[in-house]
Amino acid sequence: MSINHGIKSSGIRRLTHPQSWKDRFADLVIVILLLAVVASIIYPIWFIIIASVSDQTMVNTGQVNWLPKGFSLYGFRQILGDGRIWNGYRNTLLYTVVGTALNLVVTMPAAFALSRRELRGRRLIMLFFTVTMFINGGLIPTYLLYKQMGLLDSWAVFVIPGAVSVYNLIIARSFFETSIPEDLHDAAQIDGAGWFRYLTRVVLPLSSAIVAVIGLYYMVGHWNDFFTGLVYIRTYDKQPLQIVLRDILLSNQAFQGGSGATSGAGYGQEYADQIKYGVIIVSTLPLLVIYPFIQKYFNKGVMIGAIKG
Repeated sequence: MSINHGIKSSGIRRLTHPQSWKDRFADLVIVILLLAVVASIIYPIWFIIIASVSDQTMVNTGQVNWLPKGFSLYGFRQILGDGRIWNGYRNTLLYTVVGTALNLVVTMPAAFALSRRELRGRRLIMLFFTVTMFINGGLIPTYLLYKQMGLLDSWAVFVIPGAVSVYNLIIARSFFETSIPEDLHDAAQIDGAGWFRYLTRVVLPLSSAIVAVIGLYYMVGHWNDFFTGLVYIRTYDKQPLQIVLRDILLSNQAFQGGSGATSGAGYGQEYADQIKYGVIIVSTLPLLVIYPFIQKYFNKGVMIGAIKG
């Protein structure tokens, strides 16, 4: 009885042994560094939010630091009341949804095929894919190619040319190679499943993490696509949100009326910065809303696909 009590007591003492001052100091330093990193990330976002609803004179003079002052929603009313914003949102949502769906439909089967050792010449095919990451035809040849393909001034120019990203293809291929047991394929063959059925019924359901990660990568790329609309689109009604927001910021109408009165679509000089901060929030809010729901897949998806063995 006493022996057991002594063992339990010694075990408790080992578990509750106090940390040395060096360990406590190291923990304190780590906590401080982590808090500093978190603050450096969160505060700029918070400042943009409070600046977008504050009096810009106070913002420019450094009086707004933690809470909004001179609260006003004028900037958001002007932005959301502009029909160009909603047209740009509609176009960007269309390009993002259709483009991301096409990206996944093309990337996942291609990555699965390149992960199979049965595919002859897969290393050579992968080399051709990889070369495109470092070498491209340049702007003028690309423009002429899109013109011959009939993609200029068409919504398809946002979707078809970027149907596959080699970087995402490599991540997905590595995931399939290292995370999908070969025994599953053997079992599927015994059950009479072909390659397509094996991919759709077995592999993809087990790859939800990497699908979510790559899907978000593609989604962010489409949502932030600025260059495509700037170079290849001429009809303003087809422009994405990013071009519309740029035009709002650079338009002469946004800087008319130094006294604060607005005429037509003019916003007034003192509201120019408020418009700018509001535009940042309007353009990033959808991604900020979506990200928390799939953030949990990031470490699981990318790290598994990046580590072999």
